[in-house]
Amino acid sequence: MRLSLLFIFCISSLCFAQPNPSYWQQKADYTMQVKVDVEKHQYSGKEEIKYANNSPDTLKKVFFHLYFNAFQPGSEMDIRSLTIRDADKRVGDRISKLKPSERGYLEIDNFTLNGQKLDYEVKGTIVEVALKSFILPKEEVRFQLDFEGQIPKQIRRSGRNNKEGISYSMTQWFPKIAAYDERGWHANPYIGREFFSPFGNYDVKIEIDSKYSIGGTGVLQPFGSAQGSNTNENKRTWHFKGEGIHDFAWAADPDYVHDVQTFGNGKKMHFYYQNEPKIRENWKKLQPIALKLMDFYETHIGPYPYPQYSIIQGGDGGMEYAMCTLITGDRNFGSLVGVTAHEMAHAWFQHIIGTDEANYEWMDEGFTTYISTLSEDYVMNKNKDFPNESSYKGYIQLVDSGAEQPQTTHADRYKYNYAYGISAYSKGSIFLDQLGGIIGDEILAKTLRTYYQQWKFKHPKPNDFIRVAEKVSGLELDWYLQDWTRTTNTIDYGISAVDQENNKTKISLQRIGLMPAPMTVEVIYKKGSKEHFLIPLRMMRGNRPLKSQEKLLSDWAWAYPTYSFEIPVKKKKIKEVRLNSSGRIADVNSKNDVFVVK
Repeated sequence: MRLSLLFIFCISSLCFAQPNPSYWQQKADYTMQVKVDVEKHQYSGKEEIKYANNSPDTLKKVFFHLYFNAFQPGSEMDIRSLTIRDADKRVGDRISKLKPSERGYLEIDNFTLNGQKLDYEVKGTIVEVALKSFILPKEEVRFQLDFEGQIPKQIRRSGRNNKEGISYSMTQWFPKIAAYDERGWHANPYIGREFFSPFGNYDVKIEIDSKYSIGGTGVLQPFGSAQGSNTNENKRTWHFKGEGIHDFAWAADPDYVHDVQTFGNGKKMHFYYQNEPKIRENWKKLQPIALKLMDFYETHIGPYPYPQYSIIQGGDGGMEYAMCTLITGDRNFGSLVGVTAHEMAHAWFQHIIGTDEANYEWMDEGFTTYISTLSEDYVMNKNKDFPNESSYKGYIQLVDSGAEQPQTTHADRYKYNYAYGISAYSKGSIFLDQLGGIIGDEILAKTLRTYYQQWKFKHPKPNDFIRVAEKVSGLELDWYLQDWTRTTNTIDYGISAVDQENNKTKISLQRIGLMPAPMTVEVIYKKGSKEHFLIPLRMMRGNRPLKSQEKLLSDWAWAYPTYSFEIPVKKKKIKEVRLNSSGRIADVNSKNDVFVVK
């Protein structure tokens, strides 16, 4: 299977185009040859990285990740799990109890830069390298190294023999150069959260016992050719190539069922799963749904640019990787669709648009939660009026708990796992859903498509997204990014009075919370009719398009704690007045949003 000329053109010319004249990003191309010993659950390999320093900086040191070192007693992941109050139950104290043969490790040797031997120091999951020959701006260099690893008993995402019996879930398994951008190196230890890596091309050969089947990142090259070959009758070499990606994952099992569906212009969707009656039935039913999900995301975000996508049974739940996902497969059908919808959406929000999900986890998990909730509602014909309502409920519960931290918190440094989950997934989802209520859903939809076009194969930050939204909407939205993501300020508006003055009714409102927002007011009359009003937020310097029969009132400046307006109707004709009737503004106290006229 060959990459199309259009795809190669995209990778070479569009993917690394600059969104603005000052933007730059690093590039890392990997070539690896790996041999797997399935008896010892160990592997060895050779790795070459062609690294392009596209920055204006001279690099005097570099950092690499050795993720498998996290799966050892006493590692940072182990100690964090033992000391945090609400440890992930999938981890708990399991790392601390691993026997030597069950532990993970990754060791390197013969480490060179352009043929010159490197001195380095391994500290947990990070390799620190002080360079003798600095890497100059715009210089391209070659790192080469040998590596050996032991595949840990499956605990978190990666490993061998998971609960469902999948032999190998090989994720974050190879020495990987850390990300470097205008903020410097991102040499985050592997403690249990997200990832951030430079884009590049991958050429990977994996030799394993011939009874195993492999699915994963990249396009499988034909066997028996220069690209792929059988080593001997007992071994087989699987050769994968992927372009314009920032990760490589694979899974192997001797009993995989492998189905293939076609979508788009001849692209392939692969399914790897166990041949057990319940699992087989659900995974067969999943396949047409997965094609509908792919179509939904291509329509609402942008075209899927790679030649293939794989849905693979493995791991310990669901996790996204380049051109594939690993999910546990022994689920009821609804759960299987839900996890597939979520992980597939990550192909856009993290693997095509490569955000730094360690520092901006809400841009990855939140955007994915928002769009996957809509996609699941669509493909399962749920037709909910408020699909993302559960995200609002989760967020308000977090606020009420007092455990909320700003979304600027690094993913590893939340006090509670619970607070991380709600902040990243629920509050991150609300960021988009609420924005749709503020600027209009059609404008939000255009914003997402524009964001994809401008930032695919790049590493956007929060301000990059909000600037796209501002340019598409014509509105000022810096206040929204500031208060929602960088503080724990909350939205709380209330109705303080409904008073009759002559033949008019005066409605008085108050701002209680510190975060500003435009407000909608619904007046419900005793005979059943309704009137709808929009109160713009002055600092937005405009408002979303009005809905049918909606009336525009004067704007409300944030510093004024109160606001009132009059309607030409007697109070006794009004049944009640409601703020935020759509629920699309995350007002933390809904009790003062309704005023019943007596």
